[in-house]
Amino acid sequence: MPKDAEIKPAPTPWGLVVMLGAMTAFAPMAIDMYLPSLPAIAQGLSASAGQAQATVAAFFAGMAIGQFIYGPASDRYGRRAPLLVGVVVFTAASVACALATSPEMLIASRFVQALGGCAGGVVARAIIRDKFDHTETARMLSLMMLIMGIAPILAPLLGGVVLTLAGWRANFWVLAGFGVAVGAAVLLRLKESRSEATAAQARSENPLQAYAALFRQKRLIGYLLAGALNGATLFTYISASPGLLIGTYGISPQNFGWVFGLNAVGIIGANQVNRYLLRRRTPDQVLATASLVSVGMAVLLALVAVTGWGGQWGVLTLLFVLLASYGFMQGNTTAGALSVDPLRAGSVSALTGASSFAAGAVAASVSAALHDATARPMALIMLVAIAGSAVALHTLALPRAAKA
Repeated sequence: MPKDAEIKPAPTPWGLVVMLGAMTAFAPMAIDMYLPSLPAIAQGLSASAGQAQATVAAFFAGMAIGQFIYGPASDRYGRRAPLLVGVVVFTAASVACALATSPEMLIASRFVQALGGCAGGVVARAIIRDKFDHTETARMLSLMMLIMGIAPILAPLLGGVVLTLAGWRANFWVLAGFGVAVGAAVLLRLKESRSEATAAQARSENPLQAYAALFRQKRLIGYLLAGALNGATLFTYISASPGLLIGTYGISPQNFGWVFGLNAVGIIGANQVNRYLLRRRTPDQVLATASLVSVGMAVLLALVAVTGWGGQWGVLTLLFVLLASYGFMQGNTTAGALSVDPLRAGSVSALTGASSFAAGAVAASVSAALHDATARPMALIMLVAIAGSAVALHTLALPRAAKA
């Protein structure tokens, strides 16, 4: 596509955007809302700091595993039924979290909660690919961040308020209510979008055959790795931020929500800039540039964290810029992956989400293991992940024409 040619986007289906955004918000709501409560959870359940952080890693692991189930199921049985099953599982597990009497019970319940919550993201991405082409898929995914991105802004603030007024268990009751509300909306308003061609493809092979066929496609692997490793920076920050901001930098649990929300605003803003860039650039052209810029920001953050130059505000400023790269990378890598094999959109969506949360679980676990009350482990893990993302993108995914 010529770089000076502007593509006029189709009218925005706001009703669909809001619903899909709410479906995708299960994960950020369930992660971000209870982050301010981690110290209180540790105290209330007589858990160590490592056990409290394990509840985050368990959620990431559940999100990664569960998507392998919902993706093929949504191709074979339609988008609605697997989604409703996931909502029921999420809601029931949220109740179990609220009633947890030990760290082990909470960790297990968080894992099951994630097994249910991951259905929303898998099915939402597949629905978008059902309805839109490559570029419009990227634009829709960026647009959804206006809705989905409200969760990481409001969830920590709401979590802090609920913690103060009613204790940490009340956060999980709120999540259960959110599951009921989204489930009712899906049941009453969401129409089936899976095509007969997709259904026929799914019936002709079992899930393992579908995944095997997808793993043979080099471009798909490149998009998956690029998106997952870039996303690992966000998960590293999510896991490390309570200890770093509250424990090391002395920010109160209530003010933690404002700092956390500011970074979410940066991600949302970058997504909206991405929408406008896609009027004159292809998703691959945006990716080619954004990936290299993010590497530069990661190098700077690592230098500041290791040397101590600029103090905590140097770290927080560069974190804001680096995390914003998520807004340019995730929608475009996901759209690229979904464009490789549209007839297996559900399975591709599952791989996209699962690879992201698997990378997040590994990064969060490594960050917890290396925790030393400084920003160094977080920054160095982010640098490795961002560099790996750029290498995968430029060597496997991007056609030469996209980088020209």
